Amino acid sequence: MNFSVQSNVSSVVARDNFQTALTKNVIVVALYISINYINGTMVVTFLRHEIFSETPRYILFIHMVLNDMIQLTITVALHVISYTLFTINTSLCCFLLIAAIFSAFNNPLNLAGMAIECYVAVCHPLRHSQICTARRTYMLIGLTLVLGAIPIMSDLFIVLATEPPQFFRSSVFCIRENVFRHPHLQQKKEVSYVLYLTFVWLILVYAYLRILFAAKAVKSDAKKAQNTIMLHAVQLLMSMLTYWGHFMYTFLMYAFPMYILEVRFFHYVTIYILPRLLSPIIYGFRDQAFCKYLMKYLLSILLSVILQRILQLFAKVKILLCK
Repeated sequence: MNFSVQSNVSSVVARDNFQTALTKNVIVVALYISINYINGTMVVTFLRHEIFSETPRYILFIHMVLNDMIQLTITVALHVISYTLFTINTSLCCFLLIAAIFSAFNNPLNLAGMAIECYVAVCHPLRHSQICTARRTYMLIGLTLVLGAIPIMSDLFIVLATEPPQFFRSSVFCIRENVFRHPHLQQKKEVSYVLYLTFVWLILVYAYLRILFAAKAVKSDAKKAQNTIMLHAVQLLMSMLTYWGHFMYTFLMYAFPMYILEVRFFHYVTIYILPRLLSPIIYGFRDQAFCKYLMKYLLSILLSVILQRILQLFAKVKILLCK
């Protein structure tokens, strides 16, 4: 990705050559299309079957999928813009960054909600239908949305209060440091990461330990419960990159100052793309009930696309023969 450093003395701009830039963008866009194709099919599967839309586990899951799709779309758009336009209007950049950061914070919080639902289902099975209703699930989603919005919205208010009006009419290379540049915002961001990291981990560790102990106590499906916990833990660790990835990025920048572009691209793929790739595999394809309907739609859509391409090819051949 392109990189720009502003100082009082000079402006230094580092950019990839054309071949490297093209390779990186092809990789990113190909991953984006593949992941969102699968995620979009999951959303269709959820909406077309009432059994999923009334089950808290699937409601939380599809909320995570939609959140992933939004975040992936915005981050890929910012990635491509950084190579094609390089700079964009600050107000537009601010809007895109707010949406991307909000969705990044919301994802681990949604995982915490899924852990709570799983904990109630295993540890309090007789009360699960009373506690985990569809209405309460949507209320929980609303709570995660509010909690995810607090850090970035407070940053926005500080920027609006401290930056001059002409700043929002200027053009910038669209990264967080170029828009939210007040000195206190960096400290606030690090404090927010630590607080949210601690909050989510406490919920998840408690829920998963209780699930593990309950599975061992009843000695039924203990192995399956343990496997589920391990898969959830993998997804959790990938989602936690949203929080501690900032510290990893800072360390890599200091450790490899001569490879700024490579570090930024590695950080981007690791933090924003890989977790979105694992989500459908861990949750969608492993769930037998959901996977049965999902595969039907995936195959039908895929066959439809293949048939459409074949018909287009025959039409082109027919045109050539007629000439």
